Amino acid sequence: MTSRHRPPLEFRVYVPAAGEASDVELMPAGDVTTGVVRVGGTIRRPHQPQSFAVAAYLDWLEDAGFDGSPRFLGRDGEGRDVLTFLPGQCSGPLPEAWVRSEELLVSVAQLLRRLHSASAGFAPGDYPFPPRPIRQDPAELVCHLDVTPQNVVVRDGRAAGLVDFDLAGPTTAFKDSFNTAMHWVPLRDPADAWPGWEAADPFRRLRIFADAYGWNDEERRSLPAFGIEATRLSYERMQHNARELGGGWARMWDEGVGETIRRRGTWLDANAGRLVAALTSAGGG
Repeated sequence: MTSRHRPPLEFRVYVPAAGEASDVELMPAGDVTTGVVRVGGTIRRPHQPQSFAVAAYLDWLEDAGFDGSPRFLGRDGEGRDVLTFLPGQCSGPLPEAWVRSEELLVSVAQLLRRLHSASAGFAPGDYPFPPRPIRQDPAELVCHLDVTPQNVVVRDGRAAGLVDFDLAGPTTAFKDSFNTAMHWVPLRDPADAWPGWEAADPFRRLRIFADAYGWNDEERRSLPAFGIEATRLSYERMQHNARELGGGWARMWDEGVGETIRRRGTWLDANAGRLVAALTSAGGG
């Protein structure tokens, strides 16, 4: 991997080039982060406690040759983080019909696998990620951890990039890939299906994702138990963030995200056998 000489992150200042476009476009608000705008070919985001840790990770991905993530350019005169803009299409909060494409699902899994390969060897160093509430994940690999349809940039029907690395941090590749499958299959109680997704077959879609990413036999057989435990931890973390951080976390909690998470865990438990069968059968579903 080629390393580039860069100034320390805290001294990296973004200076627009002469004649650079300065038109401002408000970007869709995320679940937690608001105030994100596009200025010409850049994205400006409010600076946060994890910003420099994320920036160091993005530097690493750039040096590793991963072309599916933004580049950190520095901070602007208002103190905002400045990132390159990744052109393409992202889903809305309620994923549209085109998001159901199986070709897109395959490409999401493949893009995630490429991200994990590029992430190997990265250590936070001088810019550690803030500790996660409740308990830490095993720190095997720094990953994105929020690969939702809203955070995947799509071009020509295939996943081309990832945005919004705010929740990135140390975890495991399987945790990040399970979390991605949870959003893209999706793995949830049918009562919580998105409009137009009622007929989607989660067992078929999970097998497609697993094959495209490359889960091994142990990962496939452990998925239900792993997912049930992940939902318990997610519930506790969401509750903690709602109480301690407020803002978007509190809004999601008030809107019932805790009960949605609990229903997901119950669904995974009730369908454990079918999930394993779909993942391990010779016919693939």
